[in-house]
Amino acid sequence: MKINGSVALVTGANRGIGRHFTQQLLERGAAKVYATARHPERIDIPGVETLRLDITDPEQVAAAAAAASDVTLLVNNAGISTGTNLVTGDLATVRLEMDTHFYGTLSMVRAFAPVLARNGGGAILNVLSALSWFAFDGANAYGAAKAAAWSLTNGVRLELAKQGTLVTGLHLGSVDTDMMADYDGEKGDPADVVRAALDGIEADKLEVVADEWSAHVKASLAADPSAFYTDLGRG
Repeated sequence: MKINGSVALVTGANRGIGRHFTQQLLERGAAKVYATARHPERIDIPGVETLRLDITDPEQVAAAAAAASDVTLLVNNAGISTGTNLVTGDLATVRLEMDTHFYGTLSMVRAFAPVLARNGGGAILNVLSALSWFAFDGANAYGAAKAAAWSLTNGVRLELAKQGTLVTGLHLGSVDTDMMADYDGEKGDPADVVRAALDGIEADKLEVVADEWSAHVKASLAADPSAFYTDLGRG
């Protein structure tokens, strides 16, 4: 998969990581970039084609697939973080997290899989999280939804292999974006994360682990979870 000459669509392109994806795709020579958002008027990047897209709205997803019928690279970046827990949190908000990160991503994959097949296979990048692999009190709805999106990514990768579509999962920790504005800990540079993700796509990687924290969390999965959560509590 080569970025140069590709036709890409980025969800949630108006800010944060999605904005960086859009900019770097243009810089790497993408022939066209569809920049999508619920409020496309907030997209201020020259040289893109904007589309209105709420990934939880099936009609808007279908309209985007019809309008962007030349796409060869789909970047599923759109997401939310509500700071909701599973036991005491508002159940409608928990469902919103799942509707966005799992069902919204799945809806995009289902709509664009035929588009990618017609255009030679192409690639899908799903923006996941280190929280796909661990739980954190205060963000458990987000973590559960991202864990579901990780499993989704692994599943659709197998289903779309027969049509030649690369499916890559991107895992990252805290980065300096609007979504993480209230987080006081160390934050990575979103430009570095996006650079690693696009490099990974061009190397046909199935998974990109963008930072040391995500690599640490992944490595902990093979060990006794009590050690990881004890250390997490100390931090």
